[in-house]
Amino acid sequence: MTPFQTFRCIHSKGPCGNTKLLNSAMVPLSGMARLENAIVDRKLAAIFAADVVGYSALMERDEKGTYERLKAGREQLFEPEIARHHGRVFKLMGDGMLAEFGSVVDAVECAASLQRGLAERNAEVPDDQRIQVRIGINLGEMIVEGDDRFGEGVNIATRLEQLAEPGGIWVSGKVAKEVEKKLAFGFEPMGPQRVKNIAEPIQAFRAKLDGALVKRRAPVSARRLAPWAAALAAIAALAAMWFVGTTPADAPTASATIPSIAVLPFDNMGGDPALTYFGDGVAEDIISMLARAPDLSVIARNSSFTYKGRATDIRQVGKELGVGYVLEGSVRKDADKVRIVAQLVDAKSGEHVWAERFDKTGTDPWALQDEVTGKIIGALTGEKGQLKRAQYREAWGQDTANLREYDYYLRGHDLLMQLTPEGNTEAGRIWTQGLAEFPDSALLRIKLGFYHTFEVVNGWSGAPTDDIRRAGQLVREAFAIKGLSPLEKKLAHYLFAYVHTLEGDLQAAVQEAELAVALAPNDAFLRGDCSQFHTFVGNYDKAIDWADFAIRNDPALIAMYAMYKGWAETAAERYVESRETMKEIGDVFVNAPLLRAINAVRLGLPDEAKAEIGKALRMIPGFTAHRWHEIAFASDPAILNRQIADLIAAGLPEK
Repeated sequence: MTPFQTFRCIHSKGPCGNTKLLNSAMVPLSGMARLENAIVDRKLAAIFAADVVGYSALMERDEKGTYERLKAGREQLFEPEIARHHGRVFKLMGDGMLAEFGSVVDAVECAASLQRGLAERNAEVPDDQRIQVRIGINLGEMIVEGDDRFGEGVNIATRLEQLAEPGGIWVSGKVAKEVEKKLAFGFEPMGPQRVKNIAEPIQAFRAKLDGALVKRRAPVSARRLAPWAAALAAIAALAAMWFVGTTPADAPTASATIPSIAVLPFDNMGGDPALTYFGDGVAEDIISMLARAPDLSVIARNSSFTYKGRATDIRQVGKELGVGYVLEGSVRKDADKVRIVAQLVDAKSGEHVWAERFDKTGTDPWALQDEVTGKIIGALTGEKGQLKRAQYREAWGQDTANLREYDYYLRGHDLLMQLTPEGNTEAGRIWTQGLAEFPDSALLRIKLGFYHTFEVVNGWSGAPTDDIRRAGQLVREAFAIKGLSPLEKKLAHYLFAYVHTLEGDLQAAVQEAELAVALAPNDAFLRGDCSQFHTFVGNYDKAIDWADFAIRNDPALIAMYAMYKGWAETAAERYVESRETMKEIGDVFVNAPLLRAINAVRLGLPDEAKAEIGKALRMIPGFTAHRWHEIAFASDPAILNRQIADLIAAGLPEK
């Protein structure tokens, strides 16, 4: 909702004289003329929202063909299925539709039939021509005006659709409760979701449809994998940092190791009473964002806000709430300048773990609140976050005879981050040992799958095909284990994205990346690293958006995210933008000078292109254009062919 926008309540008399109050979100004054004298009706219905994934990119590649495929899909699949399930389409957009159903069961069954029908239609269609949709369903009241429907009930369905992964169905808590035990499939709780223009978080659930929605391709050959030794080390270096997370909350062997935190309301240190609400809002936003992280346990607002206005000992707060950490802070305002101080305290010792001050100028409190909370979340969570660092120290302080499942995870991960053959080998040994002690551990299966993946992408593997097979086997075994926690699901989907990439199924890799990000939407590293999967399939705007999110919220790794953003811009032939993006990121990754060389060739700067190739060859002597073909992925072969030709023109040896 736009800050400070003026709204006004309208009442109308129904046919029986009863007064009907319009949607609690109310109606903007700009729309008053149309509604002032109208008799407005409302109805309860299941609201179905769907839109096409990557519509703009599809139209850009093949406008006529995309239009014809969308029209055929709507006429041959969507409209007949909606009618068969007693639904009615009330709004059509170029890339989506809205429909209403009198029965919630009909609405959800219709959505499942549509997704399965689309999967069948896509099975024999090339990746770059597939039509995929996201679907959201809500049960709520709508305002009825002629053939149109609007109101918060519709808005929530639309927001759920935006949260869904390609080929997925997300429903509200009301829908999940209503259809419980009435369908052949179940629902996976995705937790409370904060969405635009909806004041309260939405309890969201994802439909667990049986069977794969997309056919898998055959694995690539060992011959194609062998040359990866040199440049894929760069990708591995980036990927290493996404091994975030802790043991799942519902896993008894490790639940005690999950970091727990309470967020207290931020104190108002100025004279403006409005800042009290602002400080509360900052704390509430932080609680909501932390609650969506699968590797943290966060105390609810109702418990932590009981300490508002009280002078308390943090150690006592920690004891009473049963948490290991407490986040507290303050807000001070001077004219249009606002200072926010946040500090993380160890609830056991009372010592300060981290503190930061944010000085901002502006008149938009909501924008300020979003910016500050995002930075605080980035400082606390993630691979370089304060909570993670404390966990590493604790893991290595454990006696080897008393290691728990999560301790095995942390010790192996710490070694993996060394990015050396020796470190990776030792990490694999630790996870193998841990899996022998905890044979039912999905977490350690996933980590061992990462070990095998790293063996391949770093060129350390003597049998790359076997390692890829083993990584795929481990992640599939993990998915078969019942009761996976959100953390295990996140890591499993993340690993599967890489496995599918190595197996040659780029579209499946994107779907897995979307699922991983949906489980941890505020994880800047996860979103930034997963941007590459969208680049591989041509979703350039999405890739850039995800990289920008990471740049804003995790500035410590800005070079990596800028490289991913520049990669997407180069693939999209936005060479000027890519050159500007990667200007200051240095040569930490071999991909950077190679991408800059491609940009320079396309911009008519041969000397600059040659200099960039020189940097790449100093980093990895003997690197060739053929190797670029082995490490760069694209669903459209013409993109790789064009890049290889540019690299050769810049002076890179062909073979």
